[in-house]
Amino acid sequence: MASNYTNLGVQLMTTGEKAGTWGTLTNTNWNIIEQISGGYVSQSIAGGAQTTTLVKSDGSTGATMATRIWNLNGAITGNQIVTVPDSIENWWIVRNATTDGSDTYTVTVQTVSGSGVTFAAGAAGRVTKLLYTDGTNVIDASSDFGEVTLTGTQTLTNKTLTSPKIGTSILDTNGNELALLTATGSAVNEFTIANAATTAGPTLSATGEANVPINITPKGTGDVFINPPSTGSLIVAGNSGNAGTLVLQADTDDTGSFSASFSPGVLTENTNYVLPLADAATSGDALTSNASGVLSWTTMSGGTSWQAVDTTGFTAVAGEGYFCNTTSAAFTATLPSSPALGDECTFVDYAGTFDTNNLTVGRNSEKINGSAADLTVSVERAAFTLVYTDGTQGWLLKDK
Repeated sequence: MASNYTNLGVQLMTTGEKAGTWGTLTNTNWNIIEQISGGYVSQSIAGGAQTTTLVKSDGSTGATMATRIWNLNGAITGNQIVTVPDSIENWWIVRNATTDGSDTYTVTVQTVSGSGVTFAAGAAGRVTKLLYTDGTNVIDASSDFGEVTLTGTQTLTNKTLTSPKIGTSILDTNGNELALLTATGSAVNEFTIANAATTAGPTLSATGEANVPINITPKGTGDVFINPPSTGSLIVAGNSGNAGTLVLQADTDDTGSFSASFSPGVLTENTNYVLPLADAATSGDALTSNASGVLSWTTMSGGTSWQAVDTTGFTAVAGEGYFCNTTSAAFTATLPSSPALGDECTFVDYAGTFDTNNLTVGRNSEKINGSAADLTVSVERAAFTLVYTDGTQGWLLKDK
């Protein structure tokens, strides 16, 4: 009886056959078995759309379908189909190492009559798969392995990455840039992120050397916003040796490297200062606080804003002082028309000539010393201040 062969080409010799050649044939069979169990083959499928049919090689080595590891290669210009016989049962490690300038063509491994497994087009398909045939179809055993490839997209669930090296960016689920990473040569400082237990907040720290700042730099003229929740606060914390300090640095083009800073003293209670709702209405106003720390603009009384020497009539302004020179002629200094309680105006005989050329202080719409009459000053070197009280007494002499 003549020899027959297995589905993968191993020769099965009958009793009494091949006298004198059993040693050689047996060695060949062992080589075929070794090829089936762990052999590697480079199989070109270069070219346009086509089907490459793999067949067994009875009684000899070299059959791709009877080799454990396939390296499918070559430049392809169309979709490729690689077939194995319908009847065999085997498994292979298959690497798609083809090249495709357009990244549009696929490679499929299947049985002649059944279904198979298709490697994706382009870079995503340049992967290695574990395939097997059940005698009817070719099936992808690696699809259930959760394989991770260099170019594929995988979702890792509950996996621990120890010291992963990330490239230049992190993308969101839409593939858009979420964070860009810039490497600094010989870097020694970095961020440390720590989570926290109940009632405590997570921490973002600068770590590395002994004293490391954290830099937040907006782009162009952009601002830096810190948005606390509706009941939260922005806190510049203190420690056992220093109060929290807000430092404002000068324009870098200015001379020197000076800055202005604000920090609390030794506090005896929590203090909350509330700023006014608008700018000051009057130049020179000052911020004053009520008992609850609410600030407001206040026009400060007291003090005198002295004006240049006057030689002709004028209308005075509350809070100002006037040097009146009547050397050439007498004239009238008219008081403000709508004074408020505590408004003051001061007048001084500049040249000592009030006795010859009197200064008249026009009352405008208010009384002076309780009288609805102007005040005539005829005393040499007179210097006096009028302060407004009310509509009954009007302007009264504060000093003279």
